Amino acid sequence: MRNVKNIRTVLLETVKHQTCLSLAILVTVVGAVVSALLPPLLLAKIVDDLTSGVAASLGNVVLYFGLLALTGLLESARESLLTVFGQKITHGLRSRMMEKLTRLTSGALAVRDPGELAARFVGDVDTVENLFSAGIISMFADLCKIVSILAVLSRKNPGLCLVLLCLLPVLFAFTRYVQKNMLKAQLENRRAVGRASAFVPQTLHNIRTIHALGKERYMCARYDCFIGQSYGAMEKTNFYDAIYSPIILILNALMVGIVMLLSATGDASVLRVFGMSAGTAVAVIGYISQIFTPVESLGMEIQAIQSAMAGVRRIDEILAEPERSMPPETTEPVSGAAAAELRNVTFGYDEKDVLQNVSLRVEAGEQVTLAGRTGAGKSTVLKLLLGLYPPKAGQALLFGIPAEKIPEGDKRYLIGYVEQSFHMVPGTVREQITLYDDRITEAQVRKAAELVGLLKTIEALDKGFDTPCAPELFSQGQWQLLSIARAAVTDPKLLLLDEITANLDAETEHMVLEALNRVSENRTVISISHRASARTGRIVTVTPQA
Repeated sequence: MRNVKNIRTVLLETVKHQTCLSLAILVTVVGAVVSALLPPLLLAKIVDDLTSGVAASLGNVVLYFGLLALTGLLESARESLLTVFGQKITHGLRSRMMEKLTRLTSGALAVRDPGELAARFVGDVDTVENLFSAGIISMFADLCKIVSILAVLSRKNPGLCLVLLCLLPVLFAFTRYVQKNMLKAQLENRRAVGRASAFVPQTLHNIRTIHALGKERYMCARYDCFIGQSYGAMEKTNFYDAIYSPIILILNALMVGIVMLLSATGDASVLRVFGMSAGTAVAVIGYISQIFTPVESLGMEIQAIQSAMAGVRRIDEILAEPERSMPPETTEPVSGAAAAELRNVTFGYDEKDVLQNVSLRVEAGEQVTLAGRTGAGKSTVLKLLLGLYPPKAGQALLFGIPAEKIPEGDKRYLIGYVEQSFHMVPGTVREQITLYDDRITEAQVRKAAELVGLLKTIEALDKGFDTPCAPELFSQGQWQLLSIARAAVTDPKLLLLDEITANLDAETEHMVLEALNRVSENRTVISISHRASARTGRIVTVTPQA
């Protein structure tokens, strides 16, 4: 996998792999700017011919309308190509973000809210697409059009060009003012949307507690607060967007009126600067409209860019996160080493230590149950052995190898891990067991299912192991059996069990424990259980830190 540090890297990669598309965008941008300059000049000649009593050339008339059509086609092609380019960017960006997500440390993921992280994948990435489909390149094209028109007006009407040059800095200052305030509002909105997105899954997860405590109105008020913050930020954005376009249109009308009045005056000195023929006047009016139209468009483009920049900053935060160190491709177990061992381990989340100078040794084939009150650090011990976190001090070893240095491809063949509840992945029953590992054979899948007592149940389904999974397919106990099959399918040397019967009734617990006894035979097992009926082997008490 590649180490992507920011969106610029993704952009450069996209341009490199989409050379033809990038060139086509450049051609349509330049072509649209050039073709838009020619119709007013041609119309000026037609009008001057008519005012001087000369019949207008049919070829010039046809060419005039042909250039208008060509300009429209080029601008339409530019927008279509920009949309495709933006989609290529977002596809590449989401792919790189997912790669990054798989390389982040468990600690970095633990401190991030799932809803807020999902908002970056969805909303923020969508705004980056707008950055290219309706933002930077469109703004570049509009600026090119403004510069080109000024160049033409400097020859046709120097006075008007001078007035516009004096006016443009004012427009630029006004645009910058709008830009800064819109960026601030967009950032406020992104933060509010992230909080609201995170609040919904949290509410659903704790809905029973909320109902039990009668906190529905409080939760609604909290959500309304987040939505209100988002609404207030969007109101600011809409205000600046609403005042920008009318001001530009008013200036457009004023410029046309002023130029027409000055060109109609009888003062010779004024006419030397602002004087022009009827045809040139028509061309100048066309150019004034053309120069103010892109300036007006800058308002919408600024909004798109500022919204996207807020998203870019949030995405860059993810891409710049430090990655966990990747272990070597192969690591050989140390001969004679314990199956699992903690050597003077100290570990904690944030500033608080959960474990201090803890040592534990579990020999191959031994079964150990971790006991202790809630918060003592029992689950933390399993997380350290899984290599999800490196210890602050000491070592967490599996077969003599530091747990965090075991390659991902080897870890599943050394460790089987069963949690309190089953986490379903998209796919069939077979894929719930294999987790898309192509190295696992059909025979291994069937053996694991038979070992936990699910083979006949699965074969009775319409499509057997190829049946698409849905929550209603199995009972709670059967899902837990499937979780054990998932852990045992690779025939691992070590099983880690984290309160796997905590959410089961007595009858279902008995069924699961029977399956677990079959799976645990001739294996090293480290388990956590508050129920005495589920405890096996040596009991090790984990003492909480003060």
